Amino acid sequence: MDATGASSMTGPPADPGALGARIDSLPAAPGVYLFQDRRGKVLYVGKAQSLRARVRSYLRAGGDGRARMPAMIEQAVDVDVVLTPSVKDALLLENELIKRHRPPFNVRLRDDKQYLGMRLDPRETWPRLVPVRRFRSDGASYYGPYTSSQALRQALSNLRRIFPLRSCSDPVFRDYARRGRPCIEYEMKRCVGPCVGLVEAPAYAELVAGTVLFLRGHSEELLHDLHARMDAAAAAERFEEAGKLRDRLAAVERTVERQQMVSGKGEERDVFALARRGDELELHALHVRGGRVVGHDAWSFSQVEIEDPEVFGSFLGQYYGAPDRAPVREVLVSVAPADAEALVELLSERAGRRVTLRVPQRGPARELLAMATRNAELRLTQRLDARASQQAAAAELQAQLGLARVPRRIECYDVSTLGGTLAVASRVVFEDGRPDRGAWRRYRIREAAAGDDLACLHEVMQRRLARIEREPLPDLLLVDGGKGQVAVAATALRDHGHACDVVGISKQRDEVAPATRGASPRGGARPAARVRRSGGLKAERLHLPARKDAVLLPPRAQGLLLLQRVRDEAHRFAIEFQRDLRQRMHLASILEEIPGIGPRKRRALLRELGSLRAVRTASAERLAAVAGVGARDAERILSFFADLERLPAD
Repeated sequence: MDATGASSMTGPPADPGALGARIDSLPAAPGVYLFQDRRGKVLYVGKAQSLRARVRSYLRAGGDGRARMPAMIEQAVDVDVVLTPSVKDALLLENELIKRHRPPFNVRLRDDKQYLGMRLDPRETWPRLVPVRRFRSDGASYYGPYTSSQALRQALSNLRRIFPLRSCSDPVFRDYARRGRPCIEYEMKRCVGPCVGLVEAPAYAELVAGTVLFLRGHSEELLHDLHARMDAAAAAERFEEAGKLRDRLAAVERTVERQQMVSGKGEERDVFALARRGDELELHALHVRGGRVVGHDAWSFSQVEIEDPEVFGSFLGQYYGAPDRAPVREVLVSVAPADAEALVELLSERAGRRVTLRVPQRGPARELLAMATRNAELRLTQRLDARASQQAAAAELQAQLGLARVPRRIECYDVSTLGGTLAVASRVVFEDGRPDRGAWRRYRIREAAAGDDLACLHEVMQRRLARIEREPLPDLLLVDGGKGQVAVAATALRDHGHACDVVGISKQRDEVAPATRGASPRGGARPAARVRRSGGLKAERLHLPARKDAVLLPPRAQGLLLLQRVRDEAHRFAIEFQRDLRQRMHLASILEEIPGIGPRKRRALLRELGSLRAVRTASAERLAAVAGVGARDAERILSFFADLERLPAD
């Protein structure tokens, strides 16, 4: 018996032929069952009021001997059960076991990706909204979750226009306080400038209170408060303050009007609808607060063999099992979930009040469910159409490039340096045309010279191949570059005894005319080759290890567009890492990155000029005048900081 009151019944692994006998021996009691394969891996976790009847139904669904989940039953050789006092306890345990074992045949809500949210700590002197990926019990207030970074950024942008709280970190805040002038956010009216005393603490606290009311969905209370404060300011002839409150009031009203009114009664509902085609499934949720639709979520699942009632039962248990989601008063669903009574009991216990779970048949609730269903069906159609397009693109690449396998899973590597310094690399992974962000990696180059792209790539490949036991090779390994980069990757694979398709992608450049080679008509250096364009798109060349000439695909070929998208993400990811490193670096460590500037010269520069800012803004003559720093060093410093400024900020 464990801490939850559950007891486990296990036995030696059964062979496939004995699975039926094993099922017949199960008790007719509530609990959780786990189907396992030959290696003991959990294939599926379920709950039941009667374990024997539920598990037996997988082999004799409808009494005709037809298995409900053929693929799972074919692999299963044993079933383990855990007895629980009630179905409600079984539901709790099922959710925990799904998270622990990650069974492939369960619908698993991926809470491990950490939905985005906003954090506001009222204990700070000047509170601010901060995007976060984890909700903690630290005394701060959390709002969300948001299922995409785009949704979070849009929400923050809207809030900062209405309630211009500071957005800067504490070190930046102190820096501007020392300078005595606010940043550009103040000029854009997205901050009230607390860093330089342009707002008093009580006025700032009112902005914080308004933000909290808005985020909690108390729009009527917020509007009433703003009206009262505006009237009071006008009556006291504080017309500038009244004007600001009027503008804020109008902004809140416009935002509230954009939210669809579904009822005048102020209901709180979550509406879940399901769309399905074979084993592909889409769930869509609408969140109603104060009678208005204030948000939505969507989840996609593939290879779902279980029936819709079980899908809903398992999904809702996991969804409301998250610590940051309290069950609302009413949950509407398109299909009645399995073991609905136990689920309602569990949700009511967590909410601390009665929770209603129903399938609406008429009226506004039915219309709301129909809207969620239409959204689920649309997203499912779009996803399947996109998958078909990506499959066609992958098949096209295999045919055009002679690949050994259809490139369903693609890894791409990009090396990025900043003026021969700050060398980093990135790996992005796409599967079926969609990013698998959990497999993305960033590399800080440790040994190779920063200006040697081939050596940097070789170092990255060595580190990648050292992890091949945990991270098997993809169908296609893509590198940003030409023949040299392809040769490095292919050689690294061969040296480690592995085989994988390798392709390089590089932008095609116009050849310089023979008459101009070596010098320009005016006697200067020959002109640089330009990126060739076709129909407004940059032409690309694809390089293969065993092929001398590059492959040129049509600019709008689906396969080429897929590779370009993967490569562009790898480049962006590397640049983003480089920017993060630059921002995190201590001012002295930035000088350490400049080639030829050793400890003695760094100390001389900081001692003579006083600060990094002065070093960055000094002229070549001023730098060269520092003891021990020559004209060539001055040029290196100027070139380094010029490259640093050109590094993209996004």
